[in-house]
Amino acid sequence: MSKVRVGMGYDVHCLVERRELWLGGIKFEHSHGLYGHSDADVLIHAICDGLLGAANMRDIGYHFPDNSEEFHNIDSKILLRKTIELIATKGYRVGNIDATICAERPKLKPRIPEMQQCLADVMGIDVDDVSIKATTTEHLGFTGREEGISAYAVCLIEKE
Repeated sequence: MSKVRVGMGYDVHCLVERRELWLGGIKFEHSHGLYGHSDADVLIHAICDGLLGAANMRDIGYHFPDNSEEFHNIDSKILLRKTIELIATKGYRVGNIDATICAERPKLKPRIPEMQQCLADVMGIDVDDVSIKATTTEHLGFTGREEGISAYAVCLIEKE
């Protein structure tokens, strides 16, 4: 019998000029990018937090601190790969991911399949096990004012 655990992750970064916009491991052409110590990929960061939480291994900031030069401008796909390795030390593997990105612009839905494939490849799972949804906040709050982008992720992990 396998043991399953669930974790929830959340991340937010502000939008600024002169930064690239990376979401789900994919670069988007946009007038603004997300500000952060790494590439600030909010979707990947939320997934990392969900996976680490499910394994009771603290959070992304604990393992990859934003005051460490080692992680400055790092590709978040590397952090996700390292997170998969961390949960594996406790015998866990990813069951599935269900994530939502909140952004007014750019329009994300056309590139969701590309993000799903990228994340599935990084995590070594089937693309059907990575669900990504995109929504707006109907111009409400910091997301609606296009001051930032947020992401939520629910992650199921399994131990055989």
